Amino acid sequence: MTVSMVQQVRRFNRTVTQRIGVLNDNFLASDRPLGQNRLMWEIGADGGDIRTLRARLDLDSGYLSRLLRTLENDGLVVVQQSPADGRVRTARLTEAGRREVEILDRRSDEAAEAILQPLNERQRDRLVAAMAEVDRLLIASTVEVSECDPNDPDARFCLDTYFAELAERFAGGFDPSRKPFSDHEMTPPSGLLLVARLHGDPVGCGAVTFLPGGVAYFKRMWVAGTVRGIGLGRRLLTELEARARANGAHRLQLETRNELREAIALYLSSGYREVPPFNDEPYADHWFEKTI
Repeated sequence: MTVSMVQQVRRFNRTVTQRIGVLNDNFLASDRPLGQNRLMWEIGADGGDIRTLRARLDLDSGYLSRLLRTLENDGLVVVQQSPADGRVRTARLTEAGRREVEILDRRSDEAAEAILQPLNERQRDRLVAAMAEVDRLLIASTVEVSECDPNDPDARFCLDTYFAELAERFAGGFDPSRKPFSDHEMTPPSGLLLVARLHGDPVGCGAVTFLPGGVAYFKRMWVAGTVRGIGLGRRLLTELEARARANGAHRLQLETRNELREAIALYLSSGYREVPPFNDEPYADHWFEKTI
């Protein structure tokens, strides 16, 4: 990244914070700072457990506790142990809290309309489209990718969800036992598994196993539907390639099925070329290689 890029991000941040009013102590004329209002929005009508709220808002546990304590003292939130698990604390809005959130929703709509009102139709369309793009890119920048033990609960969630999706999308279903890819093959030094997390929740994975002759074989590439379209699949592929290169690989291999059109497009646009079958994978229609 360049110095000018950093300066533009800072300039954008200053413009946005001033324009939407977060510099005011009483955000949306609610007599409350933004942090308290944002927390009530996140708790919402269904409530939520404290750990999840902290992850979603990326808040320090001490700061979140202070926000909750203030809202409790004002009669807007109730914090209690979960009936299902005494180790889990949950927060829910009181009736007064729900009324306040309804007022905030109305004022937030009015504030958004005030931003759009001075613009003509073309400018409004441009602004809304730009905001949607910024939203996608900010989400993409929030995702964290790291190596993970295949037996970790987040890893198992990704793999099990991936298998379930393949069973639904493939004609004739999918049975991973027909051509198993063992945990050992996804564990160093034989290989590794990457897991992507957004606000602490697993949203993607990809694995590589290292074969003789400088070959790296990629498997288990999956991205959750909730985050598709933000470039996470390409990021996982790029990070797997980097780790393969660091391990001495000079040829990358993978295969996929006709039904996975988005995966085929990703591989072709990433420099992979289709080659004759290099294994007997029962669920493959296309085999790809790339030299690095």
